[in-house]
Amino acid sequence: MLSNIVTVLCLIGMIVPATLGQMICYPFSKKACMKFSNYIEFVLGPRLWRILHVYKKFNFWIYDDNMDKLPEQFMIITNHQSLLDIPCFMNVFQNRELRFVAKDALGNSVPLVSKMLKTQEHCIIPRKAKPMDSMNLISAFGKRVKERNQIPVIFPEGTRTRDGELGKFYSAGFRKLSEASELPVVVCAIDGGYSLRDLTKVLTNLHKGCYRVKIVKIYDNPNTKEDSIKILEESREIISKQIKEWRKLSTDVK
Repeated sequence: MLSNIVTVLCLIGMIVPATLGQMICYPFSKKACMKFSNYIEFVLGPRLWRILHVYKKFNFWIYDDNMDKLPEQFMIITNHQSLLDIPCFMNVFQNRELRFVAKDALGNSVPLVSKMLKTQEHCIIPRKAKPMDSMNLISAFGKRVKERNQIPVIFPEGTRTRDGELGKFYSAGFRKLSEASELPVVVCAIDGGYSLRDLTKVLTNLHKGCYRVKIVKIYDNPNTKEDSIKILEESREIISKQIKEWRKLSTDVK
């Protein structure tokens, strides 16, 4: 109980000042709000995991076997388990500017995250958008990140898993993003976030839990629709296999 209280107080102390700063700056100064957003991404993101490790014995396992094989610029596809997936990837790729494809729910109601996504011009897709409008947003996003040397991240499942099981990978958004950005594809597997879907689960499941992240495959940019579908099918199989291997391990074992 004491560790929960200390953890919550630390997180509140970390989140509230930055959130207030964003709220004050956002309507008046995009430049100032961008400074807060970059501070959240590059300082508070890594700090979050340190707090969880110190007070809840929560481990963050990064498997960096393929880090040295990464191209200069690339796009990431990965499975999706939690809102914490965003700070998770920001922590893994601390020396890169990541930009996410996300639903508008994240852009409207999540402290720290919503204003950051808007200010940094991530790709926010309205839940009720027509398919053509969604594809146009993703296409413009792909061209924008390519020009700015940023790393786009897309979750082919489209939504977070409720039970930790891997969902279907949808191809439309991935294909449009790969066509627009013309970037190599880096496939990542993550696991651990599904047990932290809401505040209640965060407080009960953090203790001695873990998040695992690994680059499992690197592909050249797909040239055809068939190539894109093949990449998604193979990626889902590879990610599923990796998750099954991880779940044989104790949370304190890398």
